Amino acid sequence: QVQLVESGGGLVQPGGSLRLSCAASGILFSSNTMGWYRQAPGKQRELVAAITGGGRTNYADSVKGRFTISRDNAKSTVYLQMNSLKPEDTAVYYCNAKRGFLGHWGQGTQVSVSS
Repeated sequence: QVQLVESGGGLVQPGGSLRLSCAASGILFSSNTMGWYRQAPGKQRELVAAITGGGRTNYADSVKGRFTISRDNAKSTVYLQMNSLKPEDTAVYYCNAKRGFLGHWGQGTQVSVSS
């Protein structure tokens, strides 16, 4: 079975940092494009960052320069390093794995940025 398990969320003050992890199983990890999405209350889910098997990355304009996506194929894990966090980054963050048309979602992890 396919499993994507996010971890690393929590409460952090504005300007702080957090690193999210997503451990995947049941897929050929290196063949999947991995992505991080987020959904804030009352808003649509949006792409935050994505990374292909070849290491090409894509970021939402709102997080460019602050967030970094990376992957460790040996550990079947994708990371999202979040720096200079802002209150508007508060959301549930979801891990996604995609190969062709087929995609899978994790359960999500809460990130709250507040004083």
